[in-house]
Amino acid sequence: MAASCKYEISILKHDEQEIVLATHHPAIGELTRDKLESLRSRLQDFHSKEHTLARHRQREARGKAEPRGSSFSGTAEHATQRKQVFVAAMKRVSKELRRLQNFEAKKELGEAARRALALRRAQQFSRPQNDLRPGEGMRSIPSRRRNIKIPPSRIGSVSQANKRAQARRDVSRGSD
Repeated sequence: MAASCKYEISILKHDEQEIVLATHHPAIGELTRDKLESLRSRLQDFHSKEHTLARHRQREARGKAEPRGSSFSGTAEHATQRKQVFVAAMKRVSKELRRLQNFEAKKELGEAARRALALRRAQQFSRPQNDLRPGEGMRSIPSRRRNIKIPPSRIGSVSQANKRAQARRDVSRGSD
């Protein structure tokens, strides 16, 4: 369940309150991408600090670590609650960054589509210029096949030789 703004304010210090309040609805929409990214990095720093403190308090409660000075007040539960507030704020900032990124992507896609349509329309109605000067015509492509000259006397000789050979075989089979 999400924590209310009043609850968040009640467990945070004054400088942390200002940062977390900037992640709520009306204020977060007015921030630029650069400010959102710097806000996210500051929230990550606060979160890691609270995470370390909560882990140390838990170890103190189990008797596995020495107390860390008197300046850190509260229990492990208090540090965990503060950590959860920072996590929720980071989620809000990340969501807003993702929303901005999607908006920019849609904007770029629309611009690209409009440019493509303009180019297509420009190509569709342009006709080639008539050239009144005669050209050289089509270029001839040389054949890749070998150019072999066969003498006309040999053209039918192979067929005739096959015919004679077959006749000889037929005669020799018939006499058997």
